[in-house]
Amino acid sequence: MTSVHFDWRRTERSGLPEAVFCASKSADQIGEIVNLALGRKHSLLLTKLTEEAFEGLAEEIRARLDHDSLSGTAILDCGLAPATEKGVCVVAAGTSDMPVAAEARRTLGFHGIDAPLVCDVGVAGLWRLMERIDEIRRHRVVIAVAGMEGALFSVLGGLVPGLVIAVPTSVGYGVAEGGRAALKAALASCVPGVVVVNIDNGYGAAAAAVKIEALRGAQ
Repeated sequence: MTSVHFDWRRTERSGLPEAVFCASKSADQIGEIVNLALGRKHSLLLTKLTEEAFEGLAEEIRARLDHDSLSGTAILDCGLAPATEKGVCVVAAGTSDMPVAAEARRTLGFHGIDAPLVCDVGVAGLWRLMERIDEIRRHRVVIAVAGMEGALFSVLGGLVPGLVIAVPTSVGYGVAEGGRAALKAALASCVPGVVVVNIDNGYGAAAAAVKIEALRGAQ
């Protein structure tokens, strides 16, 4: 008897398929979901799958998954369409924010969006951001990923015409530890139109961008 009850028809209701959140699942549970998906020829996105957890999966399951250790994601491809650029980019303040930025980018790719990545443009060296700002401004949706004090969110919000989705990360120490300073900075931004997802939630930011692009395409 199966121990999981996966939502195979979520796309029909909400526009996005269920992703497999792996952080609290056993190797057997993950393997069971993958096998069920294989039987249905149903592509899967797995998130928060660490290298250690991936190595704990059965060899035949690992062989079917495209695992990326940086983002902690894995993809079961049962016929995904090639990703193309669709007006979304990911901007990361520093290389320490890359795991969350990579999660957002991999999620976008799973949903058919090839999002350029602009990395290491934190406001401590504002010239780095200004060198890339024209490139960033060309996109309708900008997923901004930053820890510490999260200043990048307001700076980008004041410079780009597109929607800024702020993703605070748990990068930091002292009062910034755990990402709460960046989260509060994003929520308290004086720039109108900046929206915020939870700490380290690259997946959630990408899911929002996917819905925005889908609505645009339906017009």
